[in-house]
Amino acid sequence: MPSSNPNSSPTAPRTLADAFAARRAHGQAALIPYICAGFPTADDSLAVMEAAAEAGADIVELGVPFSDPLADGPTIQRATFKALEAGMTVRGALDILRRFRSRYDTPVVLFTYLNPVHHFGLDRFVREAAEAGAQAILLTDLPAGADAGLEAMVREGGLELIRLLAPTTARTRIPAVMEGAGGFLYYISRTGVTGARTALREELAREVEALREEVALPIAVGFGISTPEQARLVAGVADGVVVGSALVDRLEEGGVEGAGAFLAELRAGMDGKGEGG
Repeated sequence: MPSSNPNSSPTAPRTLADAFAARRAHGQAALIPYICAGFPTADDSLAVMEAAAEAGADIVELGVPFSDPLADGPTIQRATFKALEAGMTVRGALDILRRFRSRYDTPVVLFTYLNPVHHFGLDRFVREAAEAGAQAILLTDLPAGADAGLEAMVREGGLELIRLLAPTTARTRIPAVMEGAGGFLYYISRTGVTGARTALREELAREVEALREEVALPIAVGFGISTPEQARLVAGVADGVVVGSALVDRLEEGGVEGAGAFLAELRAGMDGKGEGG
């Protein structure tokens, strides 16, 4: 369902809206794995993207490595540093995306920070990202409204701008955060940096329901989701489930095959087909 036939000719990628709508039609939430470009190698990260599409991922977040990933915890920081040490660049990440797009129609969100985008050239980045087959970009350190010109350039270049919202964000700030936003709202499940956790906050469901009163876009929840049971719980209240650090751990422990198996476990858990479902 989530990917085109890998042996077929390249086709236009699905939109983020299409991905959410397809799951919503079945009463399900979208699975959104984060994959670090170049970790542990460029070929491996491409293989994990393909394994994710085959395992039922609906949208892929492709992380463009940056030397100072302040929003990320030790697991993703470690993956980022190893990718950079191995020579991964913005150009290399876009090449991975092109290779993926030649075989799969799964929507891709580029996840990165402002510094590498500015260094590459914003206009060039937006143009080449769209040409490579990206649907959206998430700039973790770009506060909403901080650079209207940059935001306009992203949207005019054909990319949707994904916004982040934290539990500490004042409700009066939400309209400003959502101004010009597209794709989905990425809601951070807790304060702090990324990283797998053993439990989710009890307030999460209430917070997501409150957001639905003010946000028209689908709501995806990330930060700390690490087990099929947690994914199932989040899928019960949100439109999407983002998994990053736990997937990086599985990739380190079990290679591409282990990462794909983990995502299949999450998909089954979210759909009520796993243990406890």
